[in-house]
Amino acid sequence: MEDVQSHAPTVPLNIDRVGVRELRLPLLVRDRARGSQQTVASVDLGVDLPSAFKGTHMSRFVEALEEWNEEISYQSVRRLLENIKERLGARRAWARFSFPYFIRKAAPASGSPGTVAYACRLTGELGENGQSFLLDLDVPVMTVCPCSKAISREGAHSQRAIVRMRVRMTGFSWLEEFIEMAEESGSSAVYTLLKREDEKFVTEHAFAAPAFVEDVVRNVAQRLSRHTHVDWFSVEVESMESIHNHNAFARIERSLAASGARKGARP
Repeated sequence: MEDVQSHAPTVPLNIDRVGVRELRLPLLVRDRARGSQQTVASVDLGVDLPSAFKGTHMSRFVEALEEWNEEISYQSVRRLLENIKERLGARRAWARFSFPYFIRKAAPASGSPGTVAYACRLTGELGENGQSFLLDLDVPVMTVCPCSKAISREGAHSQRAIVRMRVRMTGFSWLEEFIEMAEESGSSAVYTLLKREDEKFVTEHAFAAPAFVEDVVRNVAQRLSRHTHVDWFSVEVESMESIHNHNAFARIERSLAASGARKGARP
């Protein structure tokens, strides 16, 4: 049968990335407490396409993913990317796994268990310069406004904020490590199930540790800078303001590979 994809294109330009999006598959992820957990991922796959070819072969991405079906790790993603490169004759291959990661958290006072879901994305790229592995993670926290607390005779406004981390790693690290960094950087962690004694604990704990969005982003950045397996990161904190009709945000990006920015011990 005629291979139309191999024909010369009308406009001979290189394409940086072409592929498929939102393939669904069950995924096994490493879990610090239980060893591993089963989740469901949405997968995007892509390759570069030289100017000599009209199109790529989309079915070959699906074939490579169907053959793969492994626990996600640096090594297993590399095997997938190598397979994709070989199947499609590409110089660069790319894969992104988007999935919820679940942690069963005990309420701080009653110990009542509740499951919290965190939005995660793991991206691997394999090219002529080697492999990169990038973690994206969204962690909700609570913040209490220091200004509101300082100027009010009673109370202060509080809100949920989202810590969005993008981390390039040089070695294996638990997802829980980064989740804990974010939760320790705000006024309080958030929970799924809280009894009255838990609400009392969370409220008093949060009001004892007020934090601007600027404080939270600096706290997270400091912790990431000290992590031995992180050589680049960007962190953005967005506060869903409770008394304003807008959100507030702050962002820090750092490269640690050759800058000498990493100081101190790992937290």
